Amino acid sequence: MKVFYYLCGLFKREAVESFYRTHKYLVEHVESPVKRDLMYQIDKNSRLVGIKGSRGVGKTTFLLQYAKENYGLDRSCLYINLNNLYFTEHTLRDFAERFYGQGGRVLLIDQVFKYPGWSEELKYCYDHLPELKIIFSGSSVMRLKEENPVLAGLVDSYNLRGFSFREYLNLMASTHFPSYSLSDIITNHRAIAQEICAQVNPLDYFPGYLHHGYYPFFLDKSNFSENLVKNINMIMEVDILLIKQIELSYLPKVRRLMYLLSVHSPAPTNVSQLSKDIETSRATVMNYIKYLTDARLMNMLYPVGESFPKKPSKVYMYNSNLMYPIRPMEVNAGAVRESFFYNQLLKDNKLNEGIKNAHFLVNTMYNFRIEENMKVKNNTDMYYAVDKTEIGEGNMIPLWLFGFLY
Repeated sequence: MKVFYYLCGLFKREAVESFYRTHKYLVEHVESPVKRDLMYQIDKNSRLVGIKGSRGVGKTTFLLQYAKENYGLDRSCLYINLNNLYFTEHTLRDFAERFYGQGGRVLLIDQVFKYPGWSEELKYCYDHLPELKIIFSGSSVMRLKEENPVLAGLVDSYNLRGFSFREYLNLMASTHFPSYSLSDIITNHRAIAQEICAQVNPLDYFPGYLHHGYYPFFLDKSNFSENLVKNINMIMEVDILLIKQIELSYLPKVRRLMYLLSVHSPAPTNVSQLSKDIETSRATVMNYIKYLTDARLMNMLYPVGESFPKKPSKVYMYNSNLMYPIRPMEVNAGAVRESFFYNQLLKDNKLNEGIKNAHFLVNTMYNFRIEENMKVKNNTDMYYAVDKTEIGEGNMIPLWLFGFLY
């Protein structure tokens, strides 16, 4: 019996060593030419941190970069992926205790939603391993606090987004421009744009960003559009179906709804027609749209004072990149511009349906209309986000500049 327990202990130590070897290789080889601002926004005193983000925005790279920048190859920090088959037979709780007993103090956990009962085991680690800090990644479809009440008051949740236009421009043009607040851009857009344009012409890079710049995997030496289609399907097949516990037989309805919404985006939402098209109830259509929104494939736009489960005024693609591979020959330039504006402002601002012929009402204060150029009849009661313009004037602000909000 002593031999049995000795061998069990030896196996567990070797398991941790195996993960250390993987961690060492991944940290040594991680490449991330853009340092994400979120890296410096995480509260260092938080013991339980959740990083949410849609598939493809770089959550795994973020965790590895966090390890590399803060701990190097120090064995007190370890990255693990719960998709590893090891965790089909062994518990996260036991592994964390073993790691902690060997001096581990920072555990970076990827693909947490693939592990049954993950929230309860993270709660156990929080309660019983007082010097252990856990940072875990999860799908944007997850509702960390609402659907996992055991973590209420314990977990600090952050959102990792795709590249902003600023991050894309800094990468492609080797510049180091800072981000600006919305109030700064509205008030000082001309001076900010002049400073930027003195170093680089943003319009040389803007079309590329709209087409492929949001997702970091555009840097991979492979077909971006093909990878993006695979990414979209993985979000629907794995993230939405698995986390929302939808039967696989309903996947064709979700996929068709995604296609129909993308084709007509951002037209007014006809839920009755959509329910006929995919042969399901209006309530189910609304639930599916909400799931697609949570997965960051869509954005819903409501009048002020209204929200889900009411019907949205319009549904937008979550970012402009998503529009190109679905109907590459029929992409509407106006829809691309509006999608970009919505996406870039969404991080720190509230957007509603615009009034008085505006596309968006931002923070219940600013009416914005999105235009192709400055050759429009100027309404002084609203602001214009104008494409094909390097430097704006008055209430006409270059559209690209809203890509500098983060």
